[in-house]
Amino acid sequence: MRFLVDAQLSSSLCGIIESSGHQSLHTQNLPKGNLTTDSQILEFCSQGDWILITKDTDFFFSHILYHSPAKLLIIRTGNLRLRRLINLFTHYFPQILETLKSHSLIELHDDQFHFS
Repeated sequence: MRFLVDAQLSSSLCGIIESSGHQSLHTQNLPKGNLTTDSQILEFCSQGDWILITKDTDFFFSHILYHSPAKLLIIRTGNLRLRRLINLFTHYFPQILETLKSHSLIELHDDQFHFS
């Protein structure tokens, strides 16, 4: 699986993803970096079959209404210290990977995740 981590999330998540054998990229590494527009991010995900990881609810509504991006992991934890977010992501990531095989939308909260 290939994951694109959005600008408001730490690039540290890329290390967790890559350590589990998957490809990852942070938006800061795109040609326009963190200035990449939402529509450009959606196009990038669509062209390369990337799963978007974001906190941006605009992408949630885009996924619900237009199924774009095709697969989305939305982080709904509010503001957490980076260490707490990394621990939470690391804890749930194996389950998230398994769930993404059959579901297109996952919401990660501070104590659980939901999917549809």
